[in-house]
Amino acid sequence: MATTPDSCWLTTMQMIDTHAHLTDKSLLPNIEQYLDEAKAAGVVSVLAIGTTLESSRGCVELSERFASVRASVGLHPNNCCQATAEDWAAIEALAQHPRVAALGETGLDRHWDDCPWEVQVDFFRKHLALSRTTQLPVVIHTRDCAEETLEVLREEARHEAQVGALRGVMHSFTGPQAVADGCLELGLYISFAGMVTYKNAAEIRDIAQSIPTDRILVETDSPYLTPHPFRGKRPNHPALVAHTLAQLATVRGVSPTQLAEQTTANAQRLFGAW
Repeated sequence: MATTPDSCWLTTMQMIDTHAHLTDKSLLPNIEQYLDEAKAAGVVSVLAIGTTLESSRGCVELSERFASVRASVGLHPNNCCQATAEDWAAIEALAQHPRVAALGETGLDRHWDDCPWEVQVDFFRKHLALSRTTQLPVVIHTRDCAEETLEVLREEARHEAQVGALRGVMHSFTGPQAVADGCLELGLYISFAGMVTYKNAAEIRDIAQSIPTDRILVETDSPYLTPHPFRGKRPNHPALVAHTLAQLATVRGVSPTQLAEQTTANAQRLFGAW
């Protein structure tokens, strides 16, 4: 398992946390402190992720306050069944904001019985259609339905009549390998969160080892999935992405500095400059 990152390489690295729920009540009241800690740890940029209209607006507001923050706006599959037509119209409008870098968190979820399947699929497709219109990448969630999520993505790619028409990232990826391979074939990126540092996550580490150098991203999914050696402590926050990156570097047989440079370049290629 990864040890605590050494301060000597932390000060020389630049990392991007590509998925953080900065509007969560455990982070927002002390957001300046958490962003200062992130900067000190070498995290130069953070993508703030919306899951509802309210949180999407909050992410945009944070992106206006802090140069290191950009926003992703959208409706999470567990929240979209509460959304109105006016809510979706507001997300479409927010997508035009210059500090918005992505759409989502969208996707599909069979773990929680919060939203009917057909509603989730409909909103997932709405996000993908908006991505085609705006050229913004999508941030994709899947839980207990990875194969079904991939099938929807393949259908959308066939609709576009070309592989590579989809732009986005499978966030906090946990497998299986066949789904990772399918997503890569469609042109998507794969991002890993704190679970890759957990003792029982050998399968995730194996998958992380196989991802092409130009398609791998790193994230916290804060305030959730706190990495080792802080597992179980909340809130997770952007500075701790360094621990996830250190584990990924070990798995892939490269230095943390090398992986930081590559994942930062990948994030900037997908989301644009901060």
